[in-house]
Amino acid sequence: MKLLLHRYTLELKYTFRISRRSFDAQENLIVEINHEGISGYGEATDNSYYENTSIDLLVSKLESVRAEIEKELPDNPETFWIRMQALLSDYPFALCAVDVAMQDWFARKAGLPLYKQWGLELTELAKTSFTLSIDSPEQMIQRMQEMQWDCYKIKLGTADDIEFVKTLREHTTALLRVDANCAWTVEETIQKSKQLKELGVEFIEQPLPADEWAAMEEVYKKSELPLMADESCKTIEDIEKCIGRFHGINIKVMKCGGLTPALKMIKKAKALGLKVMVGCMTESSIGISAIAHLLPLLDYADMDGPLFLKKDIATGVTITNEGIRFPDGSGSGAQLI
Repeated sequence: MKLLLHRYTLELKYTFRISRRSFDAQENLIVEINHEGISGYGEATDNSYYENTSIDLLVSKLESVRAEIEKELPDNPETFWIRMQALLSDYPFALCAVDVAMQDWFARKAGLPLYKQWGLELTELAKTSFTLSIDSPEQMIQRMQEMQWDCYKIKLGTADDIEFVKTLREHTTALLRVDANCAWTVEETIQKSKQLKELGVEFIEQPLPADEWAAMEEVYKKSELPLMADESCKTIEDIEKCIGRFHGINIKVMKCGGLTPALKMIKKAKALGLKVMVGCMTESSIGISAIAHLLPLLDYADMDGPLFLKKDIATGVTITNEGIRFPDGSGSGAQLI
């Protein structure tokens, strides 16, 4: 096997703001695993909220384990993930990239799309929301007018959160979801849940800082809207802690270390009665095409990453308001341009 690393700077169409940061470009890394003339692809992004995610660091770490990655073809992707997890446990974004690349390679080798490799069919698929990042009301309305969507996820975490949602509601009948990205307090969340419910919001994502488990118990008891965990639920070990604190979880493959653990997280969360969403970072069609194959298993989806790029670096799934259209071909269906 051969490991190839491709670095990119993805320029955004406009500044993307959430409660804790804003950015105009996204540094990312495409991992390619090539064997027998077949390439599988995975992706990692730089995200300062999480440890060990700078692209320089990810490249350095992957180079340090290159020999282990390239030494032999595993029996299956899970065997490979277990071997890589022992080497990359402190670098989940790197682990994710190599895992997705290997999952992609095996499916391409079998001549099957990923979802069929997993025994799934494309029926009753959740539609992805379109994210409105924090901006002036005028700019957020303009984004909605540019992207006529059935469901918007609104980033919040300002002193004017409710006014933002009221203003947006005046301009759309679409389903609304909100994401505070850890910015609220207990009382703020409880109060805003009442106001947001009146505005037709479906759920609140990650209202409190990630480790405030005791406080989330109080919010869970008093919130008038369902609560989704994002930053609080990184890996499968976090799922049981979400019981009695959240109504569902947002799985991101980079947080948990790839598609292999994500599939296990979905199964466990559903067994515990939690709703399941898969979200994304600001990533290209390489990463989004891979996670889109999880759609048959999901209640909600947030897979709009490529829609924010000035220029995508890959082809793959096509994202529209009507849903996600899968390309012909095997694996994730993504190809670097």
